[in-house]
Amino acid sequence: MPPDGMTWTAPFAMHSPALQARLAALPVQPVPAGTMLFHAGDPARNFVIVLKGRIDVYLTGTSGREILLYAVEPGQSCVQSTLGLMGDEPFTGEAVAATDIDVVTIPKPMFLAMMDTDAGFRAFVMQAFAQRMSDITRLLERVAFGRIESRLAAALIDLADGDTVHATHADLAARIGSAREVISRRLEAMARAGLVSTDRSVVHLRDVTALQRLAATADAL
Repeated sequence: MPPDGMTWTAPFAMHSPALQARLAALPVQPVPAGTMLFHAGDPARNFVIVLKGRIDVYLTGTSGREILLYAVEPGQSCVQSTLGLMGDEPFTGEAVAATDIDVVTIPKPMFLAMMDTDAGFRAFVMQAFAQRMSDITRLLERVAFGRIESRLAAALIDLADGDTVHATHADLAARIGSAREVISRRLEAMARAGLVSTDRSVVHLRDVTALQRLAATADAL
């Protein structure tokens, strides 16, 4: 939630008063972790603004393997929603509330009207869209060209709470676009090298410096 005394529409303070009034009338909706927000094939009905928490957007292949396309956090946008609303196309991925979240949903007719009539809102949407597409391009580069070990090290560092990562092998596989069995083998190799140790659904980082060096090769792409 915004700080005390600040409304969620603060980022739109420089936009037209009419736009601010329309947005301020929309309710803030709490959504519990684990809630599915859309599935592949669903039509796009709303533009979601995340105020608190994180939404994960996945793509699932015919084999059942998943890849985490991106996460939507406060100030970020969902490419799937923007494309669905503007192109009238169904979702190709699925989204889940990774944590408890607070969101504001802008209905499709209101979203399209504001895109047509308010240059400030249109700039906000397109800037966020461009940033998200850049993120997805980097993800594709890493999946296509990056070594599994480097991508896994980068994911572990990104997910770490202190020196602990709470994630299953399937979660890690989805995050970097690999298979659970591959992740299990790579973690075993990292454990033998003294980089990590593993328990059920937990990875302990034992040599963060070495993991950072390994991850740097993925970040360089």
